[in-house]
Amino acid sequence: MSVHMPEPDQAVLGRRARIVATLRQLVPGEGVIATEHEMRPFESDGLTAYRQLPMVVVLPETTRQVSEVLKYCHEEGIKVVPRGAGTSLSGGALPLADGVLLGMAKFNSIREIDFASRLAVVEPGVTNLGISTAVAHAGFYYAPDPSSQIACTIGGNIAENSGGVHCLKYGMTTNNVLGCEIVLMDGQILRLGGKHLDAAGYDLLGLVTGSEGLLGVVTEVTVRLLKKPETARAVLVGFPTSEQAGECVSRIIGAGIIPGGMEMMDKPAIHAAEEFVHAGYPLDVEALLIVELDGPSAEVDYLIGRVETIARDRGAVSVKASRSEEERLLFWAGRKAAFPAAGRISPDYYCMDGTIPRAKLPLVLKRMKEMSETYGLRVANVFHAGDGNLHPLILYDANKEGELDRAEAFGADILKLCVEVGGVLTGEHGVGVEKRDLMPTMFSEIDLAAQERVKCAFDPKGLLNPGKVFPTLHRCAELGRMHISGGKLPFPDIPRF
Repeated sequence: MSVHMPEPDQAVLGRRARIVATLRQLVPGEGVIATEHEMRPFESDGLTAYRQLPMVVVLPETTRQVSEVLKYCHEEGIKVVPRGAGTSLSGGALPLADGVLLGMAKFNSIREIDFASRLAVVEPGVTNLGISTAVAHAGFYYAPDPSSQIACTIGGNIAENSGGVHCLKYGMTTNNVLGCEIVLMDGQILRLGGKHLDAAGYDLLGLVTGSEGLLGVVTEVTVRLLKKPETARAVLVGFPTSEQAGECVSRIIGAGIIPGGMEMMDKPAIHAAEEFVHAGYPLDVEALLIVELDGPSAEVDYLIGRVETIARDRGAVSVKASRSEEERLLFWAGRKAAFPAAGRISPDYYCMDGTIPRAKLPLVLKRMKEMSETYGLRVANVFHAGDGNLHPLILYDANKEGELDRAEAFGADILKLCVEVGGVLTGEHGVGVEKRDLMPTMFSEIDLAAQERVKCAFDPKGLLNPGKVFPTLHRCAELGRMHISGGKLPFPDIPRF
């Protein structure tokens, strides 16, 4: 769908030309992209239903350049949207037509690896998998492993507090980051945390992790490294219903077993992944659990036996444990390829991200099935079952009139259901623009105002990634004296294609 955009007047064109010229001085060489054709790859992130060309793209290479660009934009009142690899699924890196897109892809070096202290110092453009690859020879790895780990970057992981299939036992990004260097909107450079496990004072590092680019731009990250476990084995468990698989998840955790990872896929996702990867998944089941146990060999063998017993007690009809490292990796390859594999069964899909209490899994899966029938759209479920982080893939065809609208309404109802049963709107994809208007479902106006005050403490002019997360906008000066009934300014609509 095309959108008619009015021709900009000469004053706007002149201002843009001055901005581009100044940015070329601050970031010389090939650091500024200003033509429509060259900016096209930056028009959206992984939420491709929303697209917008930025005013200009800047690709700095040093912290000093980032500081100078932000300081200039702060002084001139120019909006800035930070961007990593663009794998975000919530529109968090969606550009603004009157804003600078600050791409951090050139910050792609590993600055230090300290095995004795079990840490690495990396730039934000280093890929998630790149860290584990760099330290694998010494028997170490970086624990958070989102499905997009081959492409997503550490800076983006911090922005969204990314998780992954092993976050149940080893935590999210926030549990594996020790420190970072961050540049504020006015150009100030701060260091939060460091090479130690904890820091005195306010937990500003925890505040920045998951802040979706609203507080500052990360230019360096210190991450924890973990020693690879002695043994890791995965078990494929098939069930005749998704509800039984959900009950098995609760029973495993309730038995005091904390798997390294515990993922769930329903029949559409199983078939798509198997056709794509040939991982050896059973095709005659309605739901599949992948349960990984790691640690000393004797412990792993014992826990696998317990998991198999619990699974069979809950009605499992298929149980298969990996017999080699290659087979274990193949089991996970199918799960991690589930999102791209969905492209084999649908022209388009809308990936959701809500989190619920584990005990509510059977209920929520049943309600989602009913919603699927109501909206007339299929849904493939693949998610982090161990921590209740759901990733339903709503299948639709954007070329069919009204299907995208129905998919969005379906997704909104799923997220409202998550909150209804005691969960939250997002587990790791962030709010961005996708869930922005659903924030009042979970937070009161007082809650949202408190969050906005944090934003104002870091970015008083509201220039950094505006239009994201908050459904209403208050000027920072208003927040100190606001009454609940007033002070609201709506965000402009964002073009959708």
